Order: sequence, then C-alpha cells, then structure tokens
Amino acid sequence: MTLFMRPSRFGKCLICILVVFGLIFFAGSSWGQSFSIPSISLNAGDGGDEPGRVAVVLQLLFLFTILSLAPAILVMLTSFTRIVVVLSLLRHALGTQQMPANQIIIGLSLFLTFFIMTPVWNKVNSQALQPYINEEISAEKAFDLAAQPIKEFMLKQAGEKDIALFVKISRGERPQKPDEIKLPVLIPAFVISELKTAFQIGFMIYLPFLILDMVIASVLLSMGMMMLPPIMISLPFKLLLFVLVDGWNLIIGSLVQSFA
Repeated sequence: MTLFMRPSRFGKCLICILVVFGLIFFAGSSWGQSFSIPSISLNAGDGGDEPGRVAVVLQLLFLFTILSLAPAILVMLTSFTRIVVVLSLLRHALGTQQMPANQIIIGLSLFLTFFIMTPVWNKVNSQALQPYINEEISAEKAFDLAAQPIKEFMLKQAGEKDIALFVKISRGERPQKPDEIKLPVLIPAFVISELKTAFQIGFMIYLPFLILDMVIASVLLSMGMMMLPPIMISLPFKLLLFVLVDGWNLIIGSLVQSFA
C-alpha cells in the first residue's frame, strides 16, 4: 500500500513537466494577442518613382558586404599574416604552450599592422576617401584610387615567382608592367609570399632554441636521466636566453623593418 500511496521520483518529474506545459499553454492562449511579434520588411519602393531610395538601399547593401569582408581584407591585404605567423612560431619555439595567449598575439599583431599600414591608409584617405566624401569624384573612381596604394604595397612584398604562378593559372595575358597586374592575381600571390617569408623567419627563430634543446638532451642522456623530459630543463634556459638577447626587441624590430 505504501508503494502506491507515495509517488516515485519519475512520477513527480512527470507531474512537474505537465504543470509547466500547462502553464505555458494557458499563458500563450491568454497573452498571445497582446504580445504578437511584429513583422519586419525591407522594401525599396518603385524604382521608377523614387530612384534615389533604390540607390540608398544598394549603397547600404554594399556597405554591409564590405563590413562582412573586413576581417578577410585585414588579414589578406595587410602585414597581419606575416606577423601573426611569426609570433605563433616563436611561441612554439620557446615551448611555452599557450603563453603568450592567443589574445595577446592577435592584439599585438593588429597594432603592429596598424603601425606598418599607416602610410598606406594615409594615401587611401587623401587620394580616395576625402575626395569621395567631398563629392569630387565618383564611387568607381574612388575605388580605383584606393586600390592603388594597397596594390603598390602588395607588389613590393609579393615574389615574382608567385605572381607568375597565378598569371599562368589564370591563363590571362602576361602583364608587361607592374600596374597591369590585376588584383585577383596579386592577392593570392601576396598571401603565399607572406607565408613563405613568415616560415623563413620562423626557421631562423627555431635554430638557436633547437640547438639548446639538443645540448640539454645530450647532457641528460650522458647523466643517465632518461626519464626526465628535456623540455622541463630547457624551458628556463630558453627564457633566460630570450631575455638576455632582448628577443622581443629583435623580433619586432626585424618584422617591422622587413616591410620597409
């Protein structure tokens, strides 16, 4: 009798669930009319009657498209790629796992990118943005003028072999002058050139730390400490070596000067 008089835990949970669904149902039936969801629509109107409204909507769509592509533009068309790859390789060479943290590496890369790209952005502002804001040139002319300083920056950093590769893949006409290279060809060539340069710098960073690891591993092996991980002994010496040679100053200075 006691088994049937006292409900089990499953019965209590089932009763609670039924009560909750009942409250939701009654609340929805009684309040549904006063809390209706408003409908949202985007309508440009008749293009023949109000062409200006259509132009404003198209400009907004273009602006939203540019904002959605802003991270990719920042990563692919600036010095950000080389900097963040080199700093990541430096962290792996030191063997500090997650120190510095990803937020620190990305933040430092962003500020260094702003510092390096400031002359380019000043040219874009003076040659394209300000004349367009003052309604002195059209949007198409502003885009062409804004692309010129960025294109010059990428041409200085992109390798001829990489540019020739994408010209060959595109099956287009061979450009006779640097100004004739199109952006769809120049952008991927610039990106792989940046990755190649970053890996070269990373290899030079790895060498002294690799030699230090080999020396410490040989010393531990000669002392018979085969069960002791060499990384535990080499990490303090790596940090000491990096601090003594003022590693951050050397690496950041070399990265900035590599874009000169």
